[in-house]
Amino acid sequence: MGNHTTVSSFLLWGFSSFPDLQGPLFAMIFFSHMTILAANVSIMVAIKLSHNLHTPMYFFLCALSFSETCTTMAVIPRMLADLLADSKTISLPECATQMFFFFGLAANNCFIMAAMSYDRYTAIHNPLHYPILMTHKICFRFIMASWMLGFLVSLCIVIIVFNLSFCDSIIEHFFCDISPVVCLACDYTFRQEMAIFVLSAFVLAGSFVFIMMSYVFIVSTVVKMPSAQGRYKAFSTCSSHLTVVCIHYGFAGFVYLRPKDRDSFREDMLMAVTYTVLTPLLNPIVYSLRNKEMQMALRKVLGKTDRLIPQMVNKRKLDT
Repeated sequence: MGNHTTVSSFLLWGFSSFPDLQGPLFAMIFFSHMTILAANVSIMVAIKLSHNLHTPMYFFLCALSFSETCTTMAVIPRMLADLLADSKTISLPECATQMFFFFGLAANNCFIMAAMSYDRYTAIHNPLHYPILMTHKICFRFIMASWMLGFLVSLCIVIIVFNLSFCDSIIEHFFCDISPVVCLACDYTFRQEMAIFVLSAFVLAGSFVFIMMSYVFIVSTVVKMPSAQGRYKAFSTCSSHLTVVCIHYGFAGFVYLRPKDRDSFREDMLMAVTYTVLTPLLNPIVYSLRNKEMQMALRKVLGKTDRLIPQMVNKRKLDT
């Protein structure tokens, strides 16, 4: 890559356009990041400790929470450091690494949500064969396939982007996103643009179409149920997932699938803040608010924590 590149580092301009807001932005994003970590870790611990949640649906939810936590870790810590630092430079290898992990994990989130929709379809359409069709081994293979496919797509995108020749070094973003980086290239052609678009569309549009097809079959099955209570229960098991899908794909599609120009970077940057900070924060909230089993499991975990902290404090007092 070094033979093709005329710059050795980039400047993440990002929030430098708002010098008076650096402090409030740091406080807001730091608080959101801590809340994301606490919420997703609580969900993972609740699923691990509650035996009644050891089902495919919650296995996928645990995997999604872990992946979303990793996705935020690929962007937010660097964003927080840049808000406090005078120098906001990032080397080419660091930029490529950040892009690789962010898009690999983001693609993994999409594929996990597609697997969750298939799980819901199987549970509703074939309830008798569900334990056979969705064993722990099969669910684990779905997760491994999501990770491998996500990072494979991300690797292809990174190879295309960082084999370009860069004539400018100022990225008008707070992290190494695709569009702000490729717009700095001198030799970015229509063929490369289409290759990146096809890969992005494969992840976003491909997984979204699969999810929508699953829900078409789910609805067609549910409406044939004779019991109104059965229909309500079937729809309620899907409502949390469908809400998260709408939030996730709404923001991601707006940022990555619409035509780009330099005038849209600031708008895209603001949407990316929502995508990288707000969406991972909303997902655990949606699943905990709309799912009674998850609410009960979280109460048990939080109750154990509340009892454990005083015990630890009293033990320390006795030791001293």
